[in-house]
Amino acid sequence: MGRVAIVTGGTRGIGAAVAESLNQEGYDVAAFYGSNDEAARVFNQETGIAVYKVDVRDFEACQTAVAQIEKDKGPVEILVNNAGITRDNTMHRMDRDCWQDVIDTNLGSCFNMCRSVIDTMRQQGFGRIVNIGSINGQAGQYGQVNYAAAKSGIHGFTKALAQEGAAKGITVNAIAPGYVDTDMVRAVPENVLEKIVQRIPVGRLGRASDIARGVLFLVGDDADFITGSTLSINGGQHMY
Repeated sequence: MGRVAIVTGGTRGIGAAVAESLNQEGYDVAAFYGSNDEAARVFNQETGIAVYKVDVRDFEACQTAVAQIEKDKGPVEILVNNAGITRDNTMHRMDRDCWQDVIDTNLGSCFNMCRSVIDTMRQQGFGRIVNIGSINGQAGQYGQVNYAAAKSGIHGFTKALAQEGAAKGITVNAIAPGYVDTDMVRAVPENVLEKIVQRIPVGRLGRASDIARGVLFLVGDDADFITGSTLSINGGQHMY
């Protein structure tokens, strides 16, 4: 079997595309999901990729799940932190729970998962971590102070951890997707979505497969000189 890979938020949208692409390239993939049992069941049935229900906000749950994967498959060598939610509102209407849920799910999960795999990666002298940020973590977005803060935090987290891992053969990079045609983006009102597409120079929404190709590039064995970078895949909407 190929290198063992975990993808969080791995049964739908961008995560599903990443998990499937890794699987097709020979990686031994475990897809984590949070709540949608039916979507996970269908994904597993259609792809044969192992699925694990894990609350990535919970540090102990992440440690337990990683230990189980190491038992089932072997040491984890690839980690893609993709789990994310939105709870949009303007600051004067946002309650504390909406803030905390997004921070814990989008940013806290990166710590929980990285801490659960980093010791093994250091011992092996090899690791590839890719954190999925966002164009809105780079440019900000009205009504998304929680989401933008979490995604911006991911970019800083990535650069700091990259410095720690480099001497141990561990690369840590981020991808900042633009607006991608997923369930999250389809929930945006049609008139708003039309305006968003008008601001994308290539003239379309991204596809989940666009992001998956970036992940495949960054996790390759021969990508060992690329670390601490953020790869923006946004159709030219924000050149940063």
